[in-house]
Amino acid sequence: MPVVSVSMPTELIERLDAHAAEHDYTGRSEVVREGARALLTEFDDDRLEDSSLAGVISVFYDFGTRHVERRVTELRHEHNDHIASNDHSHVDDYCVDLFVLEADLEDISTFVGKLRAIEDVEAVDYSLVPLESMNQLQDA
Repeated sequence: MPVVSVSMPTELIERLDAHAAEHDYTGRSEVVREGARALLTEFDDDRLEDSSLAGVISVFYDFGTRHVERRVTELRHEHNDHIASNDHSHVDDYCVDLFVLEADLEDISTFVGKLRAIEDVEAVDYSLVPLESMNQLQDA
C-alpha cells in the first residue's frame, strides 16, 4: 500500500491517536483511511441523485479571520444562482454563516467541499431535504 505523508496540527494527531485507541483501530492510518472513505462517499446517495434539493449549510470560523470571511463571500457570489438565503451572525468568538441552497446534489456537494477547503474554517455542517418530498407532504 502506498504511503502518503500528511501535515496536521499536533492536537489533531492526538485526537486521531485517542480515537484509534478508544475504538480498537490498529493505528491512526486506519482512522485516516476510514475518514477519507467517508468524506469521498458522503454525497453518494442514489435517492437524491436526480432530485432538486433544499440544503441548509452552516459554516463556523473564528471572528476576525478576514481571509476566511473574504473567501466565504467569494463563494457566495460564485454560487449565487443556487443560494436562496444567506445570513452572517456571531456566536461567542465565532462567525457563523448560514446558507440555504436550492440545487441538485452535485452543486451542493461542490459548495460544501469548497467551504471545507478554506483554511481556518472550524466546521461545516449541512442538512438536505428533497423538495419533491415536501411537495408530497403538501398534497397529502
